[in-house]
This record gives sequence, structure tokens and C-alpha cells, in this order.
Amino acid sequence: MAPTRVAMRRATLPTRKDGSLHLVVVADSHSAPHRAATDLLAARRPDAILHAGDIGDLTVLDRFAGVAPVLAVRGNIDVHADALPDVLTLDIVSDRGLALRILLVHMAVNGPKLRAEIARLAEAESASMVVCGHSHVPFIGRDRSITVFNPGSIGPRRFGLPILFGTLDLTPTEVLLGHVDCETGGPWVPPSGRPRGTLHP
Repeated sequence: MAPTRVAMRRATLPTRKDGSLHLVVVADSHSAPHRAATDLLAARRPDAILHAGDIGDLTVLDRFAGVAPVLAVRGNIDVHADALPDVLTLDIVSDRGLALRILLVHMAVNGPKLRAEIARLAEAESASMVVCGHSHVPFIGRDRSITVFNPGSIGPRRFGLPILFGTLDLTPTEVLLGHVDCETGGPWVPPSGRPRGTLHP
């Protein structure tokens, strides 16, 4: 049996003139984002929206595109999304050059660790961050010197997990990662009380 071909694509986002960039990150909408999702995303005034797959009905992307440009990859349920890549390498560039390189992919981790093939791909692409979905488990961590960010699921609740999206705020000196609770509109902090993740590019 021939191996499945992985569709890869590259994209670039420029920072604002001050070197900042504000992204929202979503995943696992499964055709039914939380009813407050679009308004909450719009309230963040993002420069772009990243969708880490399991989109479901592609009109979800159209809805989010009314808020900001959308960059998306397909997940394991998105067999109908032929126009989308499986992996997107995203370069965020400022006047000074490359500020951050992100690997956007749906399935990337086993527990808190990167899958071996994703770690190899991130290293080959010189990506300092992997953004993923699939598990519905919100997560900010590091593995093999690569930051791993799962925004959680913005779609129907599963496994008793919260309904969330992620935030990625880039400044000239750091990247701040966080989660927003779709039911309260406020920041979500895991039961451990762990603070937002910070990465120094």
C-alpha cells in the first residue's frame, strides 16, 4: 500500500509596524463552534486566525474569515477539504526579518510529547513552535526545545473538557500564549493554576 501523501504549504504574515502581531488560534470546531465564538474572536481584533483542523463544515472558515484572514489545515475528519494543506509552515516576519516560524498541523502529540515525525518535520523546517489540535486538550509546553501549543476545542464539548480558543501575542521581545473560555469570555487557567506561556524568540 502506497504511503499517504502529506500536502504541505508555506505562508507569511507580516507584523504590525511596531513589531507586534495578535493571532487567535482555534481547533476542532466540528461544524459547530461555540455560539459565542465569532463575537469573542472579533473582540480580540486579531490580525489573523489559525485553525488547526477538524473544521467540519467549511462554512466555519467563511464565518471566521469575516473577523480576520484565516489560515487553516485539515484534520482527520476534513476529507472533503481538498484545497487545504495537512501542514502549514507559517513565517511571521518583521522589518528585522523572521520573528517566528510556526508549524501548523492537526495531529502532533502523544500526551505532552511531540510525535517523532512531527518533531523531525519541525526541526527540518526550523520551526520554533508547533500549533496543533485533535486531542481537545488545551496545552502549552515544550518538547525538544520546541514550543507546543494546543488551543483546545472551540466546538462541541467532549470528554468534559472546556470549550476554548487560544491567543498568540507577539511583541519584539516575546511571544505570549494563552487560552480564552468561550463560556465566560475570560482567560482560562488550568486547574494547576499554571500561568500563560511565554517564549522569547
